[in-house]
Amino acid sequence: MSIGVKICGLNSPEAVVASVDAGADYLGFIVFEKSPRAVTAAEAGTYAKGKGSASSVAVLVDPDDAMLARVLTGMAPDYIQLHGQESPQRCQDARHYARRGVWKAFGIASAADLQAARRYEGYVDGFVFDAKPPAGADRPGGWGAAYDWSLLHDFESETPWLLSGGLTPENVAEALARSGARGVDVASGVESAPGVKDLDAIPAFIGAARAASGTSRS
Repeated sequence: MSIGVKICGLNSPEAVVASVDAGADYLGFIVFEKSPRAVTAAEAGTYAKGKGSASSVAVLVDPDDAMLARVLTGMAPDYIQLHGQESPQRCQDARHYARRGVWKAFGIASAADLQAARRYEGYVDGFVFDAKPPAGADRPGGWGAAYDWSLLHDFESETPWLLSGGLTPENVAEALARSGARGVDVASGVESAPGVKDLDAIPAFIGAARAASGTSRS
């Protein structure tokens, strides 16, 4: 099984280089000011120039058309990941602003949360299943919280998906085994402090994910 790996919340050229050199498939840039990993659309575009063969992903939360246009102009992302309350139709419309497609993120705490993704099948090109944010949170993701990954094990969909939420170099193998995921997405799990990427943890995470799947690179 070939595992896709996304390193998210990149906000420095050094972290981009570390991710690319380690073989990341996707590089995520969070254009959302409330995130400790936030970058502007222009900064994301500058960092994404070093993506190599990886795909760039703009992570947005309930963006309006003006924001989507700024991201397209500043970054021209391969993918847009929507992490807010966007409707299926809004997700489909956002495809006009990405080169390859749109992903929709969902907060998961129970099997019922997982079923919310069904409404989006056919409207998006991928799902990201993250931990549900804590009560009163001012942002929908990036909390580094784990959940019951086994909830995903029997989830069947023609839409590909990434596992996110509380992943680290130490537990990614367990997470893959419990969830049956074919792709993983990490941000805080490869940081030394919120928004500060650990340049050693990035290759450690990618190496652990690939070792668990028996591949050197997807």
